[in-house]
Amino acid sequence: MKKIENFYLEDPHLQQLMRHYLSDDFHQWAEGELAEFGEKCAGEIDVRAVHTDREGQPRLIKYNRYGEEVSEIWVNEGYKKTVEDTYNKGIVGYIHKEIPQLGTKGNYLYSFAQGYLLSQTEPGFYCPVTLTMATALLLEKYASVNVKKRFLQYVLSTGEVELFEGATFLTERQGGSDVGANTVRAVLNEGSYELFGEKYFASNAGMCGIAMVLARIEGSGSGTKGLTLFAVPWRKNDGSLNGIHIRRLKDKLGVRAVPSAEIEFEGAKAYVVGQKEKGIYYMMEALNLSRICNAAASIRIMRRAYLEAKNYVFHREAFGEVLANYPMIKESLVKLAVKQEIETSAVFRLAEMFDRCENGETPATENEKALTRLLIAILKKETAEQAIHFSHEAIEMHGGNGYIEDFVLPRLLRDAQVLTVWEGTSNILGLEVLRLMKKHHVHELFLKQMKLELEGLPGELRGISEPVREGIVVLEDVLKKVSDAEIETQTFHSKRLAELMVRIYESVTALVDAALFGGKRKHMVAEVFIEHTWKKNEWLDSEMKSVKYFDEIVGISL
Repeated sequence: MKKIENFYLEDPHLQQLMRHYLSDDFHQWAEGELAEFGEKCAGEIDVRAVHTDREGQPRLIKYNRYGEEVSEIWVNEGYKKTVEDTYNKGIVGYIHKEIPQLGTKGNYLYSFAQGYLLSQTEPGFYCPVTLTMATALLLEKYASVNVKKRFLQYVLSTGEVELFEGATFLTERQGGSDVGANTVRAVLNEGSYELFGEKYFASNAGMCGIAMVLARIEGSGSGTKGLTLFAVPWRKNDGSLNGIHIRRLKDKLGVRAVPSAEIEFEGAKAYVVGQKEKGIYYMMEALNLSRICNAAASIRIMRRAYLEAKNYVFHREAFGEVLANYPMIKESLVKLAVKQEIETSAVFRLAEMFDRCENGETPATENEKALTRLLIAILKKETAEQAIHFSHEAIEMHGGNGYIEDFVLPRLLRDAQVLTVWEGTSNILGLEVLRLMKKHHVHELFLKQMKLELEGLPGELRGISEPVREGIVVLEDVLKKVSDAEIETQTFHSKRLAELMVRIYESVTALVDAALFGGKRKHMVAEVFIEHTWKKNEWLDSEMKSVKYFDEIVGISL
């Protein structure tokens, strides 16, 4: 079977998106960097991922040989090399500082492209990167000059200084998604704050140089408004632990590469970040960034599952025929191809919007920020659920081989499952949609934008856009009935609203892609995507477009 040798060069759609979104100079430089990183990810980093998952998982070293507590995390040498390879490529640093060869800063979109390639090997390697990106955002935007000077250059390291990976510690045993129930205390002691209490699910524990932690200053109010954001170094200047103890590592179903732990603070020195009363707002801003990273990891699982399935069905024979010749296989593969392609376009459209909100030449409006947050919520939910579906489909196409750990597919399924939980479950994301509707009337902004983009389509795409227009009418009707209903009715329908919105948004994205990039294949992709999304010809598909368009969509490069 054909070996996947380079995740970037074998992804013409991603290359197309980079050409579209990056400036000429930036793109010319990025092409070489992404090609080099794509080869490394498909090669040696992929080998390290297998070893880390099966034999080289992180381990807790609680005590040294003298019986002294050290609470260190052991990781294998390949893991350490992947950390070095990844951060030295500027996956975090170049968002915030100049790329030497260009003399200008990078952006989030380019970083997400790197994360998309890295996650095709192992999202457990990308999770710490995500946490470090969130830490860098919080430090740069809200930390005092002194705190920035103390930590930021190490978080942004591309090899010139020691690297401090980041972490964001929110979850407590009694809280979970209910962050307002958190009880970790911040006590003022001789002019400095010290933290006491436990965090119950702390990813990148022991590997991070600094963690961003929500804690409650003594005397502050209850609920989320009483939480302050702190920067907490893992170690003191002398190298000893900063009052932080690892109780145990979590034995997780998937993403085994990233150490997730239960930790205790016993007088950990901590530095206030930003205004004391705005800690939850800062952390939610970082969470939105993490949700985009989550979506990037999800579409990469979709991509890897699709590639593995495609390679297998073109080489595996059954009943005297190559699997790829059977109509039901063609239909399945075409559906996977178009869904993954459009969902990738949707996520990178979102990434470009996020970049404009964070680093645009003119400050983003409140409406632009609200619409971006809505798209983050609905795309995070959809991509995470699709990552599970794609892994399942790829396993089924492999038959019994798909269930064997010698193949990558079981790991994809195990890893995909956590993406529906990290950064907010579908229920939490549904509630986020409701909150944005009430506070910012974001549904009105969404409908206005979708209608505007549909009206801008060329005539040849108007015909296939009709189901999307009908979907907008349905959404408007549901919104009228739900917006003024009791809270119980609103929360009951919140996920339905998110699902209908994402169908519309991705369908519009498919049509915009067809108009923007042109060509027969893009038109076919949009056509099949919309028919499948809106379940046209669900029971009797006399045209069988998935079979008719198979060679153009699956078998031919863009």
